[in-house]
Amino acid sequence: DFGRSSELAFVVEPSDDIAVQEQPLVLYCQVEGIQPITITWRKNGVMILDSENAFMLANGSLYVSRFQRVRGDGSSDEGEYDCMAQNHYGLVVSRKAKIQAATMSDFHIHPQNAVVEEGGVARFQCQIHGLPEPVILWHKNSIPVNTDNERYTLLPKGVLQITGLRAEDSGIFHCVATNIANVKFSREARLTVSGSHSTVYKDPMILVGPENLTLTVHQTAVLECIATGNPRPIVSWSRLDGRPIGVEGIQVLGTGNLMISDLTVQHSGIYVCAANKPGTRVRRTAQGSLVVQAPAEFVQHPQSISRPVGTTAIFTCVAQGEPPPQITWLRNGQILETSDHIKLKNNNSTLSIYGINQADEAIYQCLAENSAGSTQASARLTVLWADGLPSPPQGVRAETVSATTIQVSWEKPLQNTKEIIGYVLHIRKAADPVEMEYQEAVSKSTFQQLVTDLEPSTSYSFYIKAYTSRGASKASEVTVVSTLGEVPAMPSLFIKVINSTTVQATWEPSIKLGQHEGFKLYYRKVHLSQYTGPVLLASNVTAYNITHLDASVVYEVKLLAYNQHGDGNSTVRFVSLRETVERTVLNPPCDCMKDEQNNKTSTTGIIIGIHIGVTCIIFCILFLMFGYRGRLLMCKNVQEQLSTPQIPRSQRSTTGLVLNGATRRDRDDRDLNGKQLDMNELERLFPATPSQEQQDKGIMSAHSPSAPHDETQISTLPLDEFSIIEEQPEPLPKNPRGSSPAALAPDHGPANEG
Repeated sequence: DFGRSSELAFVVEPSDDIAVQEQPLVLYCQVEGIQPITITWRKNGVMILDSENAFMLANGSLYVSRFQRVRGDGSSDEGEYDCMAQNHYGLVVSRKAKIQAATMSDFHIHPQNAVVEEGGVARFQCQIHGLPEPVILWHKNSIPVNTDNERYTLLPKGVLQITGLRAEDSGIFHCVATNIANVKFSREARLTVSGSHSTVYKDPMILVGPENLTLTVHQTAVLECIATGNPRPIVSWSRLDGRPIGVEGIQVLGTGNLMISDLTVQHSGIYVCAANKPGTRVRRTAQGSLVVQAPAEFVQHPQSISRPVGTTAIFTCVAQGEPPPQITWLRNGQILETSDHIKLKNNNSTLSIYGINQADEAIYQCLAENSAGSTQASARLTVLWADGLPSPPQGVRAETVSATTIQVSWEKPLQNTKEIIGYVLHIRKAADPVEMEYQEAVSKSTFQQLVTDLEPSTSYSFYIKAYTSRGASKASEVTVVSTLGEVPAMPSLFIKVINSTTVQATWEPSIKLGQHEGFKLYYRKVHLSQYTGPVLLASNVTAYNITHLDASVVYEVKLLAYNQHGDGNSTVRFVSLRETVERTVLNPPCDCMKDEQNNKTSTTGIIIGIHIGVTCIIFCILFLMFGYRGRLLMCKNVQEQLSTPQIPRSQRSTTGLVLNGATRRDRDDRDLNGKQLDMNELERLFPATPSQEQQDKGIMSAHSPSAPHDETQISTLPLDEFSIIEEQPEPLPKNPRGSSPAALAPDHGPANEG
């Protein structure tokens, strides 16, 4: 009973055709599915009734006995035909087949006489329109042209090219056009080959370049390019976008015509013909566009599905083609109308049916069509309905609790309640599409639900379904209720002091405020109870200046937003203008002209300062360089002085401590008595006395409780290179290199600067 398939689908669909006048025409249509199946035909959307001229065969095909382009009553057999098949599951419609009459017009381009010198290029052209495309052949002196001659090139569009002309090429040419409708002959044209081959140089020149073509995939494209010049130019082809032309299906006809077989969409583009003079960069170019169209074809077909009542059914139909196809959906052969529960998305590629019921059970078709052709695919929706399911819940009510909360209550179904396992509450904003609906599950013993997190002043729709393990009940009646309104939230408020009598209140617009009609602004002196205001401001205002204020007091500013539900909470700020007045007294307004002059003077001073600074840097660098050189000479002098014999220990006296300024006892005495160091003694010991800073930096002393004050050796060293090291009671070892004992003494304590 089921045959090959339980679906209703086409095995063979009618195809486009060109019919011959007064000849019979057969359009094929074959369907599979569950019998009985009824097949009918339409032309241009109108049902075709059986007649002597057109009737349906037993296999479902349509037979037209004598095709006529124009009948006596003005009607025509030309048009778009489709067949429809129907069984108890639904109805499907085939693709549209375009039927045209075979025709042939008169020649609108005839070959022209030509006189060409020997070795040149001759070109003849015939052009005629017809369905199907006429085949054009050429005759020379009433004899078909020998196509085996490599110098003769026949192009499909009625062009004859002859290269490397010789005297024997002279003659009379005409073309013959043939198709299933007729055979026609063009006028004759004479070709005269004159003179001998010229050796005069001629720049390359393109006589005829490629035309713009629009073809369909799998057809053949011929791009013409014929060039002349002396020497004979070399013809080459390229794509304007830089992509390679490729080699598969590519052929060169004659001396430069490009033929592309078995076209694909990737062959679309702009092609450039170039005529180059051999061995040089001299060239001429011409270009033409090639557009390859592809009929619509499916990438993803819709699939038949079965869904329980109340659920969602989704069909997906993805098609491709060039140009991109348009997608149309049919339901049982009729154009599908969208509604609240039937939606089309993604450029009609997705069909969604929400809350399906038994009336939605049908065959759905996806038609994809573009200028190159059309195709169709179908799928069936089966709505599952189990016997014994609960009836819809009763008495659905919704009550507003607050601005964001609604309580929904209901009563259990009247029939088949034993198998109920729970309820599902369907919630949606009344203004939203069905696909924005969401659900909340409720236990079977609960008959009310508090719906929260709703938006204020918004209408919501609710309905309930009872669920069993075998399916859901039908939906209850829909109830619609709105949430309460809500006052706006607190606005943000900022106060800016403009001058001693004016402040500016500013605030920021925010969606957090909610729906509001405007703002109310109040202000007062803090020691007063009465506000000034309200100042009513529109909802798009974000600032307001408060003027004529008293600078000696503090003010309170209050701002709130309001709507039809009342005033929102206010934001309060305090401001004092006293500090502004004091700053104005301490910092009077600037004299702009004076400041401008000062700026000019300051600029001059900056320039002079930069010059002075650069000069100082140069002197510092020179000073460091010469100072470093002098330091090297001084170090050499120190080494010579360190090599002098030491004074015997018995000759040491406390006068040697003058190197450190004075002994500790002498310093104490100097502090008490106010005596000054004998400058003559210093000059005697150090003929070149360094500066006091150098003395402080270069003279070091160390003291130990066990060392007497007179245990100090005197050496005539510059102060900045000398230090006195504390000596121990044990005798010093002999210096093998003759260096000063002071340099070899161990460091038993911290050094103290003099």
